[in-house]
Amino acid sequence: MDEQTVFVLDDNDDLRDSIYWLLETVGVRAELYATAQEFVESYVPEKRGCIVLDIRMPGMSGLELLEWLHAQNVCMPVIIISGHGDIPTAIRAIKSGALDFLEKPFNGQDLLDRVQNALRISQEMQQKHLKHSELNHYFDSLTNKEKIVLNQLVTGKSSKIIGRDLGISPKTVDVHRTNIMKKLRVHGVKDLINTYLSHKYYSDRRYEYRFCI
Repeated sequence: MDEQTVFVLDDNDDLRDSIYWLLETVGVRAELYATAQEFVESYVPEKRGCIVLDIRMPGMSGLELLEWLHAQNVCMPVIIISGHGDIPTAIRAIKSGALDFLEKPFNGQDLLDRVQNALRISQEMQQKHLKHSELNHYFDSLTNKEKIVLNQLVTGKSSKIIGRDLGISPKTVDVHRTNIMKKLRVHGVKDLINTYLSHKYYSDRRYEYRFCI
């Protein structure tokens, strides 16, 4: 799994550097950006981690960056940092998908705790993404006929009934069942149903994380 990175976006040089050194003390990798535009221009989709984002910056604002992340389908936890006067805006950011926010000035340990939580969630999300990709690969290997038989199998129908419904012999259904289980790497009908439902879950909805906007 790729190393996780904390992307720190703040136009205050001193604050940005202090966050960097704070993260370094606990061995967390960080990248610093003075503007949201700098982050956008250097963003690499393969990178994983979380974002510590100042709500007010020159040029692209924190809210505008959240909109950009949404447009790019980037699911990465975002921790908003803001001054007292920006709290209503920070709340808007939470409603727009940010995970959390801290009011300046903030306690260093508080920030570390929230970053560690964001990285944990990010890692869980990456594991789900890998599982989704793996399941897609397995299901894409099925033939059209196998997919039709699979949709019948998960309803609990017997080979005889499936054969009658599809106009094929029960023996042919059993051959398809064997091929399906081999391609999906499952053993038994219960395992097959669980795998089918997992694939359907990942395909029908995005991961239910509040920050995944």
